[in-house]
Amino acid sequence: MDDLFTVVGLRPEAPPPPPPKRSLRQRGVPVTAAVFLAAMVLGCLFCRALMTKDPTYMDLANCARRPCREFLFGTDTMGRDIFSMIWYGGRSSLAIGFLATALSTLIAVLVGAVSGLAPRWLDSLLMRLTEILLSVPSLLVIILLQALLGRPTVLSIALVIGLTGWTAVAKVIRAEVRRMRTAEYVIAARCVGGGFFHILRRHLAPNFLSSVMFMVVMNVRGAIVAESTLSFLGVGLPLETVSWGTMLSLADNALTSGAWWIILIPGGFLTATLLAVTDLGNALRRGANKGHSNL
Repeated sequence: MDDLFTVVGLRPEAPPPPPPKRSLRQRGVPVTAAVFLAAMVLGCLFCRALMTKDPTYMDLANCARRPCREFLFGTDTMGRDIFSMIWYGGRSSLAIGFLATALSTLIAVLVGAVSGLAPRWLDSLLMRLTEILLSVPSLLVIILLQALLGRPTVLSIALVIGLTGWTAVAKVIRAEVRRMRTAEYVIAARCVGGGFFHILRRHLAPNFLSSVMFMVVMNVRGAIVAESTLSFLGVGLPLETVSWGTMLSLADNALTSGAWWIILIPGGFLTATLLAVTDLGNALRRGANKGHSNL
C-alpha cells in the first residue's frame, strides 16, 4: 500500500561540503619572505654560532681578499671577514630598525589618539604640527638631531629615526579614532569614567592596529634604509661599529679597487632583507583591506 503514495515536502538539506584547504601561499602569506626574514633574524641573534672569524679583527695581511675557502665572502679593505661581519653587523641594523619602529609607533599612537579624541582646536594644532614635520625631509632632520646628540651609537640613531618616523602613522590613527569615537562602546566607557589610556588600550587600539600594522612593518624597512644611508654619507655609525650601513660605506673604495664582493654581497643581503620586509608589509595591507571590505 505504501508503494502507491509518494511523500512530498521539504527534504533535509545535506550539510555543505567543507571549504577546501588552502595553503599559506594561497591565503596570501609570503612564505618565502617570512622564512628568509626569520632566518636572517635568527642568524643575527645567534651570530656567534655562524661566525668563522672575529668580525672586528683587521687582518692587514688579507686586505680586499677575494672569496675563498678561508674567507667565504672575502674581506674588506681593512682585512675584516665579510661573512662574519654580515651576521654580526646585522644585529646593529636590525636593532636600529626595530627600536626606531617601536619608538615611532608609540609616539604615533599617542599623538593620533589624542588628536582624534581632542577638541577641534587641539586637533587642528596637532595636525598642523604633523603636516609641518611631514613637509620637511626626514633625512635632514635625522642628521640635525644626530649632530646635536654628538657621537653616533646604535641607540642614538634609533632614537633620532624614531623621533622622525611617526607622522604618517599618526594621521592614519587619528582618522580611525575619529571614526570610532562616536561608537556606543566608546561613549559607554567614557560615561562610566574610563580614562584616556583605558579607552585606548581596551577599545581603540584593538580596532585600529590592523589598519596601521603594514605601515609599522614598512617603518622597519625605512629605519634600516635610513641607517644605511647615514653610514654611506659618513654621518652614521663609526667604521669600528660593524653594521650593514658601515659595510656599504666602503663602497667607494670597493668600486675603485675592483673588489666587487665588498659592495655586492652586503648590498645583496640588505636588498633581500628589505624586499622580504616589503612583502610582509604588502601582505598585511591586503589583509587589512580585505577585513575592511567584509565589514
